[in-house]
Amino acid sequence: MEYDRNAAIAYAKQWALLRNPLYVNFDAMGGDCTNFVSQCLYAGYPEMNGTKDSGWYYHSGYQRSPSWTGVEFLYRFLVMNRGSGPRARIAGPEAAEPGDIIQLGDRSGRYYHSLLLIAQDGEEAYVAAHTQDVWMHPLSGYARDQTRFLHIL
Repeated sequence: MEYDRNAAIAYAKQWALLRNPLYVNFDAMGGDCTNFVSQCLYAGYPEMNGTKDSGWYYHSGYQRSPSWTGVEFLYRFLVMNRGSGPRARIAGPEAAEPGDIIQLGDRSGRYYHSLLLIAQDGEEAYVAAHTQDVWMHPLSGYARDQTRFLHIL
């Protein structure tokens, strides 16, 4: 299966400033950013990985993998996945494409926020995200110590 970047971006455009009622809103439980990014990924790659604990799936707020809603868990799933579902590799900003994932980290190396790359214009990247809901927000508007780009394969 090939990742449909346009479908992921179209989903983000529809739901970046709203909530899809098919999914639990995790804003009050640590944030909804990775849940939203997973929804976008699923729109572009509609195949989950049901492997308990280490997979990537969502059936309900209580039946979901840690990688569906956790920043670091999603990163580990995407770069180590050898089964069903999407895969990614770490890339530099120059290799990132719309539909890829960006994660923000602090000085200690802890990554805490996931965003979907929507567009690029020169050196500026524009993103969509939940928790602090944004659409076409400049990446330069985020204070962060580290930035990780995950290129979806």
